[in-house]
Amino acid sequence: MQATVQAVAEWSGAEGLSGRSASEGLLLTGVSTDTRTIKPGQLFVPLRGERYDGHDYIRTAAEAGAAASLWDSGLPVPDIDIPLILVADTLLALQALAVGYAGSLSAKVVAVTGSNGKTTTKDFVSAVLSTKYLVHKTDGNFNNHIGLPLTILRAPSNTEILVLEMGMSAKGEISLLSKMSRPDLAIITNIGESHLLHLGSRRNIAKAKLEIADGLKPGGTLFYYGDEPLLSEEIAANGELNKLKTVTFGENPGNDWNARYIRVTAEETHFSIAGEGDVSFALPVAGRHNAINALAAIAVGRHMGLTFDEIREGLASAKLTGMRIERSAAKNGALILNDAYNASPTSVKAAIHLVAELTGYRRKWIVLGDMLDLGPEEEAMHGGIGRGLNDAKADAVLLYGPLSKNTYSEAKSNFPEGNVLHFGEKEALADYLLERLEKDDLVLVKASRGMRMEEIVSILQKGARG
Repeated sequence: MQATVQAVAEWSGAEGLSGRSASEGLLLTGVSTDTRTIKPGQLFVPLRGERYDGHDYIRTAAEAGAAASLWDSGLPVPDIDIPLILVADTLLALQALAVGYAGSLSAKVVAVTGSNGKTTTKDFVSAVLSTKYLVHKTDGNFNNHIGLPLTILRAPSNTEILVLEMGMSAKGEISLLSKMSRPDLAIITNIGESHLLHLGSRRNIAKAKLEIADGLKPGGTLFYYGDEPLLSEEIAANGELNKLKTVTFGENPGNDWNARYIRVTAEETHFSIAGEGDVSFALPVAGRHNAINALAAIAVGRHMGLTFDEIREGLASAKLTGMRIERSAAKNGALILNDAYNASPTSVKAAIHLVAELTGYRRKWIVLGDMLDLGPEEEAMHGGIGRGLNDAKADAVLLYGPLSKNTYSEAKSNFPEGNVLHFGEKEALADYLLERLEKDDLVLVKASRGMRMEEIVSILQKGARG
């Protein structure tokens, strides 16, 4: 963002200015909420959290080069030599500022949500559209009520397409993000079990994800996973949603875009699409589910006027966010598939299916930690994962976390004795695997974010603990 103090004051709904005189024409060159990373010339936005108040760090921000700051008008104004833009609430002002700045751009907005695969789909969409347009996308998972406005505000003024990821944990959150960003195109990747703890049912999750249409611009298009009946049912039952232009994608032939002949290796995923001839694609990441994520990007690319050659080029060169089937090598050369960013029953089953499809390894290890935030059925869901595991899919399964005891109980009878183990300590699991892993092995590591299973990946890569 490049904008004057006056423009920032107008966009953020400021009540007034305080501080250095003649500051309205001062040009600001970015936004930061963190004094540790703020750069000279940027606007500082002091936010409040449970254990901190950014207003306490205003002098640190000024010393680091902040050119101006938002400031809660209910607080005493400090004696400081930078202009303060007085607002009723700094978080709401940040969000309003993002809306104002987005309105000053000529960029089209593509919004992406879903229970699983939204970050990978965002990366695919960005890679595809970047072959023809200047694209700015969500960095990492800056996908909430703070991260999304910051993403918008970090977009260069010449941005042609904004690709924004939208995350949620409760009803109403996607609606807020959609209304803030006003997308031209919206994508729902799928409906899984994440957030059952807060939303109670998959149908409620579907309704919450469909909030992405709340801010859709007139004439906008909703792209959604057509293999999910809940989405189709909710759209058909909702008069407003039923009026939208929609495009479906999935494996079922009835979708507008469907993937077929999916073939997976440890390095790539190959598939074809039907509808406009038989066109083939290759992805630089493993997983049948990633063919469906890429299908959303193909549909959006064609909608935006790209050729299949441009789309193919974009998908082949896509750089994916870490810990999503991320390939690396253990110290001894064994292949590690790090999928430890998050986990739900749907995504765990997809990862297990991937391991089952891969061949040519001495032993295949599946390392699973707990799936969190699943609500009252969490034990049964972990047990269901165990029942779906057997020695035709992997040679051994190593489990960590209290909920994964249910996976252990259901899986152990499907394997030779001793090939399914549960560990009370992460370090003990890592030590066990280190002693037995060989260079021709494959190991998948998968769990919810809170389990921090990437620590096991790090140990395997170093070949030792510590």
